[in-house]
Order: sequence, then C-alpha cells, then structure tokens
Amino acid sequence: MAAISLDKIDRRILAILQADGRLTNQEVAERVSLSPSPCLRRIRRLEQAGVIRQYVALLDPDKLGLGLLAYVNVRLEKHGDPAVAGAARAGAGSPRANFAASVTNWPEVVACYAMTGDMDYLLRVHVEDMEHFSRFMMETLLRHPAVLDVKSSFALQKLKDTTALPLV
Repeated sequence: MAAISLDKIDRRILAILQADGRLTNQEVAERVSLSPSPCLRRIRRLEQAGVIRQYVALLDPDKLGLGLLAYVNVRLEKHGDPAVAGAARAGAGSPRANFAASVTNWPEVVACYAMTGDMDYLLRVHVEDMEHFSRFMMETLLRHPAVLDVKSSFALQKLKDTTALPLV
C-alpha cells in the first residue's frame, strides 16, 4: 500500500491528535495556526485515507487488575504434517488460518503478529496474574491443535509504552 503524501501541517495535526485525540477541531486548528474549516478538511482527508484508523481510550491494564504482561512466541505444526494435512483436506482449513481465526476470540491476547524466524507468531498477552496466565496457556493456547511449541517471556518493568508513531 502506498503511503499518503503528508506535509508539515498534516504531521503536526497527527502529532497533536496522537497526544490527545479528544481535542476539538477548534483546539487542533489553533495549535497548527489554521482556521477550523481547513483543519477539519485535513483531518477528514487523513481519516478517509486510513492514516487515522480510529479514536480510542487507552486503558491502564494495572488499574483493571491485568498486572501481568507476557509475550508468547508460538510455533505451529507445519503444512506437511500428515495429521494437519488430513484435517485441512477434511475442510478444517490450514493450521495458520485456524490459528488466526482462534486468536481473534481470545480476550487475553491484545496483539498477534506473524513473524519471521524460528517462531510463527508473537502474542502480547495481558492477564491478572500467573494463575490466569497458566489457565490461558493450559486451557486455551496449548489445546489448539495447530500449536506445536510456545516460549513465554514476562515483562518485569515498563521502560517505554506509547501508541504514538514517529512522524518523520
């Protein structure tokens, strides 16, 4: 997908909205030295082009009792595995497609990325505590028929946590 052309004002608007998406159009316009109408046109263009995907409230996982953050590397059975291939021929779909469909329904998984290297996927998992993580692993992730191996790492300390993208 081609990147949209952004000028200096567009980038300033985006930086302002990344810092505080609740600002009114009037407030954004004042900060970028535009009148409200052209500022709103720019914001709408950025929204329609998909540069601005959505507006959300960012929640504090600790305040919600989700104090344990884990990163889980997942390796799936390969396509050549006879049992998996038989399931695929029976209409169950590929292991990757089945896994991708399943992971979207697991509330503990807040992000999932297909990866290069030894593992197939990287999951970011927010849970209450080690007991909750153990239940998720034993009752959900490890029971998935395509999962061959997992490796987990736990966050000990938050050094940086931002949703803001660099606008260079």
